[in-house]
Amino acid sequence: MTQSSFDSEFEGEAILEYGDSDFIILKPGAFVRCAVTGDNIPLAELRYWNVDEQEAYRDNLIATQRWRELNAGEGS
Repeated sequence: MTQSSFDSEFEGEAILEYGDSDFIILKPGAFVRCAVTGDNIPLAELRYWNVDEQEAYRDNLIATQRWRELNAGEGS
């Protein structure tokens, strides 16, 4: 995978504030960490996050797994 010009301008971990459909960069960086796996997620590839928990997820499967963990037992 090639780095975009955006990615090459920043280094290290970014700090974001996650909103319903976008995020605000509080501290510039090249990536955020997946809250479940700890994997680096380049900002250009970030698609999944939880607003309430302020967590980023590597992919839809991890996001779904985390949602299930957070909502286990609700409505029982």
